[in-house]
Amino acid sequence: MLHVYSIVVPVYNVESYLRRCLDSLLSQSLNDIEIIVVNDGSTDNSLEILNEYAKKDNRVIVVNKSNSGVSSARNEGICIARGEYIGFVDPDDWVDLNMYEEMYNTAVADKADIVMCGYIREFGSHSKEKKFPLPEKVCYQNSQIHSNVMRRLVGPLNEEMRNPELLDAWGTVWSKLYRSEIIKENGLRFVDLSEIGTNEDSLFNINAFYYAKTFVFLNKPYYHYWRANTTSVTAKYKPNLIDQWFKLYDYIENFLNEKKMGQDFYLALNNRICLNALGLGLNIISKENNMSVLMRIKQLRKILNDNRLKNAFRQFNIGYFPFAWKVFYFCAKYRLTLAYYVMLVAIEYFRKKIR
Repeated sequence: MLHVYSIVVPVYNVESYLRRCLDSLLSQSLNDIEIIVVNDGSTDNSLEILNEYAKKDNRVIVVNKSNSGVSSARNEGICIARGEYIGFVDPDDWVDLNMYEEMYNTAVADKADIVMCGYIREFGSHSKEKKFPLPEKVCYQNSQIHSNVMRRLVGPLNEEMRNPELLDAWGTVWSKLYRSEIIKENGLRFVDLSEIGTNEDSLFNINAFYYAKTFVFLNKPYYHYWRANTTSVTAKYKPNLIDQWFKLYDYIENFLNEKKMGQDFYLALNNRICLNALGLGLNIISKENNMSVLMRIKQLRKILNDNRLKNAFRQFNIGYFPFAWKVFYFCAKYRLTLAYYVMLVAIEYFRKKIR
């Protein structure tokens, strides 16, 4: 049976949040839906909750597998999805009740291959909408998608570098609805995080947007991204992050080579590599990292002296940054390790204050 859309939910040890997520999906105003929940070897009560929901509602399809990560779980869901469109929801998040009706109607009306909405970051004690400085609705077609979206997913250019923390705001898969044909006919799959560390969403989307003919962005925050979950994959310290990220860059560069993309894409990738000196540094000073301050500083020095990063910084123009970011990336570019460390601590402090 072909459904209007399929929602793939990868599940691993999220018993505290799972009911909230599933209730929001089962309450969707457009209800011709299948919810494919892939239990990725949970050791808590997640599987019991999933089975309970599946007994009550035949739109819930439970796939039970051994633990092999979020990418593997999503790929499993893609394989069995029978919807005209496919969406992805993380199990600690939830969505507005009319999210998928609005996105599906837009997809049909505009013959869109991908529709994206805005989102709200939920911190438990408060919420904060992710602002996109765009009209209420934006539509791109063909080469416009490559230049306005795909290239931005690869990395920023010029004035886009003014706010490094917005680097991957466009890259999430859970804010989107994809025409199934785009994914299935082109064999699109998620790369395992053990290979690339993070950004499996952005890598997936770089591929998806290459093949899309029409993309619509609805500047409405329908999705609720739960940031209070400290056990999330995105919250963990990653000791091999620099090597994993250079593997990610290799995947992106190989795709650009294969598709013969223009020089702007390669400059954007180089900018991504340099901007990610922020993420590499924040990973090292993470509270999950049990190293002493001295060892952290040594690790930061090793990162800044990595030849791959040094080579990228040779082409990096810090002139577009506001003053504070200009100082930070000057320290990274010229390997001023102690100043780089002090600024990372300050950045992390202010990030927590403004949440």
